[in-house]
Amino acid sequence: MGEDIRIQIAKRAAKEIKDGNIVNLGIGIPSLVPNFLENKTNVMIQAENGVLGIGKTPASGLEDKNLCNAAGYPVTTISGASYVDSSISFGMIRKGYIDITILGALQVSEKGDLANWIVPGKRVPGMGGAMELAQKAKKVIVVMSHLTKNGQSKIVQNCSLPLTSGRCVDLIITDFAVIKVEKEKLKLIEVMGSKTVEDVINNTDADITIDKLK
Repeated sequence: MGEDIRIQIAKRAAKEIKDGNIVNLGIGIPSLVPNFLENKTNVMIQAENGVLGIGKTPASGLEDKNLCNAAGYPVTTISGASYVDSSISFGMIRKGYIDITILGALQVSEKGDLANWIVPGKRVPGMGGAMELAQKAKKVIVVMSHLTKNGQSKIVQNCSLPLTSGRCVDLIITDFAVIKVEKEKLKLIEVMGSKTVEDVINNTDADITIDKLK
C-alpha cells in the first residue's frame, strides 16, 4: 500500500474522533492519525505502555529515545500529557475509559469479528492489547487495505484466521470504502477516492448493503 493511501485512510479515521475523546491507536496506519487532529481539542491519545497524551510523529532527528508508543516507535506529547505504568494503562482499557480504538486488521467478518494478531505458521510477538481494546473500547474502528497482496478481500463472511475478538468492530475504513457494521450487517456509507460502488461490491467477499452515501 502506497504512503499516500495510508495517509488518506488515516485522515478519514481522524474525522471519527471528537473533541474530548480518549483514543488508543494500533501500529501501522493508526499511528499516523495524530498527525491529522489539528482542529480537535482536548483529544488524548493513550498507549498501553503508559502514555496518555501522544502528539504528532516527531520530525527526523528530534526523536526522544525515552518516549515511544506501545510499538516502540518515537512519539511526541501534547500539553497535559501524563505517564503511568502499564498496569494502570491496561486498567484504563479494561474499565472502559477508552472512547475509540483504531486498529489494523488481517480480516473482518460481516458480523464484525476481528482477526488482527496472527497468521498461522508465522512468528509474531503476540496479541498485545488488541483483545482488551476490541472488547472494552466504546467504539472500534478498523483501518486496513481492502485487499491482501494476493488480491483477496480482507472483508469476509467468516474469518478464516484466529479471532482477536468476536462481533466487536463498529466501522471499517479501507482504501476502497468506509463501511459501518450495524446489527451484524455491513453498510457501505462512503467510497474512497476514485473507487466506485461497483469496485467495493466486486472486491468484498461478504454481503454488503448500500446506505445513503456521503
